[in-house]
Amino acid sequence: MSRTKETQSLHSVQQAERAILVAVGPDRDMEELRLLAESAGIEVVGEFIQRRAEPNPNSYLGQGKAQELLVEIENRGATMIITDDDLTPIQQKNLEEAVGVDVLDRTQLILRIFAERAHTREGKLQVELAQLTYTLPRLVGHGQELSRLGGGLGMRGGPGETKLEADRRRIRKRIDELEAELEEVRRHREQARKSRRRLPFPTAALVGYTSAGKSTLLNALSGSEVDTDEKLFATLDPTTRRVLLPHGWGILITDTVGFIQRLPHHLVAAFRATLEEVTEADLLIHVVDASHPRRKEQMEAVVDVLEELGAANKPIVTALNKCDKLTNTYDLRYEAATRPDTVYISALKREGLQELLLTVENVVQRLLVPVRAAIPYHMSHLLPICHESGRVERVEYGRETILIEGRFTRDVANRLRDYQV
Repeated sequence: MSRTKETQSLHSVQQAERAILVAVGPDRDMEELRLLAESAGIEVVGEFIQRRAEPNPNSYLGQGKAQELLVEIENRGATMIITDDDLTPIQQKNLEEAVGVDVLDRTQLILRIFAERAHTREGKLQVELAQLTYTLPRLVGHGQELSRLGGGLGMRGGPGETKLEADRRRIRKRIDELEAELEEVRRHREQARKSRRRLPFPTAALVGYTSAGKSTLLNALSGSEVDTDEKLFATLDPTTRRVLLPHGWGILITDTVGFIQRLPHHLVAAFRATLEEVTEADLLIHVVDASHPRRKEQMEAVVDVLEELGAANKPIVTALNKCDKLTNTYDLRYEAATRPDTVYISALKREGLQELLLTVENVVQRLLVPVRAAIPYHMSHLLPICHESGRVERVEYGRETILIEGRFTRDVANRLRDYQV
């Protein structure tokens, strides 16, 4: 077969992926798994739920239900099944043998999406590390795990090409290489953050459930053109923009990767350098899709990830986004009126943005540090920085120094430390 025909054949196979979504539990909602599958370019042809308290520890589904699923697969022409839970290696192996098609679990599906979304060198390194960290303990000898994740970044050769131990040694070596490269990336990112800290601006990180509208909001606030997409996990690489607050102060806002319920720990670990943008920010702007029927659960999922990152105690401004999709905004208006630092907006329609910026500005003011300093005239360049990054309450020009009192960001307060009186 020629290379062109082979490529066309592979392309047609990828286009023909048809999946049945499978879950076990008394009350399962498959909407999010469906969105994940569609984001991966997989056609969903059916759903299959076994209502029992716990999955079968050996095969995920019970034997009778596996036979029912096999019939569904044949009737619907499915080429794979996707489970809404993570599977143990033995569950995956036995389930595949029972139904005769490939089985992708939830984490493998998310890793596959991340692999398709990764465009920068850093993003690709992070995704490959997450893939291999997930794959290593799951190698069972038939080699399919290396190709199931959607290409297996950094891996070469087809299923079963090498022996199990050789695969494991090769993966461990590659993991070590990736961790070393990402440590270098982390150092570069830390240097960039240090450079930003030298600027007289506080920093904020946009956080939220995937597809909540964070990138659209950053575009609306800054006038930039960060890529936006309705698909899940459209943004993997952080983008920072300067935004002007209502009273002339500047703030640096960073867009970050979207969160999701049960975000795989492998991804949180692999994206450590990226997610440090969240932990290092002075405040967080939690963007919420207010039109989503399960928005409270999505908000809880974001808080769970923030707690895992150690960032849940940071000051948070909540932006209830996509209010333009609601015919009745009474609940949003009530929530904004009764919940601290909460506003409702439409980033797409650019509605409510001024109120959001005023709220951010109020939070920034609460973070300011009181300072009284006598600045020598040869350091007078610090005066405009004080005006840009805080609230100047008093200025007196003396014979040798300029006395200034006010409230400023911690970074500026540190720069004035030697002159405080």
